[in-house]
Amino acid sequence: MNNTEAAYAATLEQLKHAGEVLWYRFEGLKLRLADNTFYSPDFAVMRADGVMECHEVKGFWRDDARAKIKIAADQYPFRFLAVKKRAKKEGGGWDVERFE
Repeated sequence: MNNTEAAYAATLEQLKHAGEVLWYRFEGLKLRLADNTFYSPDFAVMRADGVMECHEVKGFWRDDARAKIKIAADQYPFRFLAVKKRAKKEGGGWDVERFE
């Protein structure tokens, strides 16, 4: 787990203690997209309402990663989110992009 992923894990832990997240696991899923093509989201997350989400933590995007998350969102019944750490001078926290 890199520093950004560790910081996001701390955020998920706070959400878990607040009752918004029931469970999460780092690199807990491996989704088949095609023959010999897989996507492993950084975090598998179960929200308090039972919705399963796949969270991708990014500092920057490579084209293949963006394509994989879009394909996965089309093929699987999970909610897919990409999160990027917001600079402290911009208030901190996380910017969230949804893929549906």
